[in-house]
Amino acid sequence: MKRFTVILVTLLSYADARLRSLQSCESLVYCQGELLDTVQRAELFKDSKSFVDMSQVHPANITLANFKNLMNNTNNNPTKEEVKKFVEENFISEGELDEWTPPDYTSSPQFLRSIDDIVVRDFARTLVSIWPQLGRKVKSEVSKEPDRYSLIPLPNGFIVPGGRFQEIYYWDSYWIIKGLLLSEMTQTAKGMLENFLSLIERFGFIPNGSRVYYLNRSQPPLLSLMVGLYIENTNDISWLRQYIDVVEEELRWWLSNRVIDVERDGVKYSLAHYASESGTPRPESYSQDVKTCLAYDDLADKESCYRNLKSAAESGWDFSTRWIFDQQGGTNSNLTGIQTNRVIPVDLNSYLCKAFRVTAQLYSLVGNEEKSKEWLEKASSWQKSIELVLYDKEDGIWHDYDLVLLQPRKLFFPSNFAPLYCECFDTTFKEEYGLKAAQYLTNQGILDFQGGIPTSLEHSGEQWDMPNAWPPLQEIIILGLKNSGNPEAVKLSKTFANKWINANIRGYNSKKEMFEKYDAIKSGEYGDGGEYVVQSGFGWTNGVALSLINNYYVKSVKYTRHKR
Repeated sequence: MKRFTVILVTLLSYADARLRSLQSCESLVYCQGELLDTVQRAELFKDSKSFVDMSQVHPANITLANFKNLMNNTNNNPTKEEVKKFVEENFISEGELDEWTPPDYTSSPQFLRSIDDIVVRDFARTLVSIWPQLGRKVKSEVSKEPDRYSLIPLPNGFIVPGGRFQEIYYWDSYWIIKGLLLSEMTQTAKGMLENFLSLIERFGFIPNGSRVYYLNRSQPPLLSLMVGLYIENTNDISWLRQYIDVVEEELRWWLSNRVIDVERDGVKYSLAHYASESGTPRPESYSQDVKTCLAYDDLADKESCYRNLKSAAESGWDFSTRWIFDQQGGTNSNLTGIQTNRVIPVDLNSYLCKAFRVTAQLYSLVGNEEKSKEWLEKASSWQKSIELVLYDKEDGIWHDYDLVLLQPRKLFFPSNFAPLYCECFDTTFKEEYGLKAAQYLTNQGILDFQGGIPTSLEHSGEQWDMPNAWPPLQEIIILGLKNSGNPEAVKLSKTFANKWINANIRGYNSKKEMFEKYDAIKSGEYGDGGEYVVQSGFGWTNGVALSLINNYYVKSVKYTRHKR
């Protein structure tokens, strides 16, 4: 039998890897070790995530014993066919989740009646009808025998993004919850929040998603904002009193693990960056990461490459020229040049700034003024740092900051507008900021795009670059402009909102599906590029569309939300 070709790369021995670098997790099946390495390098699946999402037929110790027998019987060099047979005999692609219809689902939430445009109203009704299709609940077997699964058990049912993403994802869930609350599904939203809170109680932070192989990284810190939305809609203060300290624990994790000193003009400031500490390949993209980091012979450089890939995944923007540098500090389309840790991101720090402010408000609601004051002061300090380090008066916009060259990265990204969206700036000059941001968009030629606001102006082949338009980034710019109150910015926000909703409707009418990303150039077409084919569903797309419809297509006389 023909032996499959091993990727020609000097990998760490597993003993050295454990000593030198933090692993993705402890599992010797899903996160590290010879079994994972052998199966993923055999490239049995088009998508590497397929393998690490499979359940084991036997307990993990038996799976590992069976693998050891395979290696012994093949002199540690099994053929691709032998590896495939091992996987078929020891793993199955089922058994983790049940389909779940949220008990509070209603097909006709009240806000639909306030939409005048019949086409938009019918589309919004369709979006609401998709929620049950995305409902999942973890089977009890996962809790009973957790080592047989990569899925992390959760107490409540939840809404998944869709497609290959059959677990909860951290930042996706912010826009999903926005959509659920508009759809009057407050119990489902509360259950999802309690899932996240349970993860903090178990692990001290919220991982990228609810899989063990994500325990080496988080995602944009939006939990406080989700809780704020829930309380705004329900006034459930008794629930808030029960969980507010857990919400705070997550923010303290970010402050302890992702904050560094940033020098600008000889002054040091404290700001955050994405920085996974795990220097091994992502289990769900194992062979891709090995190939990407193949360019590095030095062990430390190879581990740094893996850490930066994981850090980009933590950002949610995996992958983009936003994180890729050439030798002069400019952008590069070669993923080998990824240096995520080198960037102080505008959006991350804006999310944290707003999270601090919302947490202060939440503590005030439960009567803890001392904690409220502490977090309000933290928000004020963060806002000043964002202004002094990231705002560019000449461009009239915020930019990411390069920690190596000690200068801004003057490139167009929708994340540049995150301080407007999060209202993390001096609101005394609100309209002035809005006007300058609107002028920046015009100067960058963004009005020329008919399918949505592009993620960058770089054609790199990565999915977080041109021509892809991502739903959450549309909301960040659109609502940021709207919230500024500047007439020109507000007008521009409405233009972008109309383009986006029209593109969503056109795409749905053509394909009968909602997609995770769209084409900014061709209105209604889905996006492309990156490590996997475009996925349909799609949780955050639906949530953003409902949010924008509520902001731009609902009558000025608002519907009445149900209060507890």
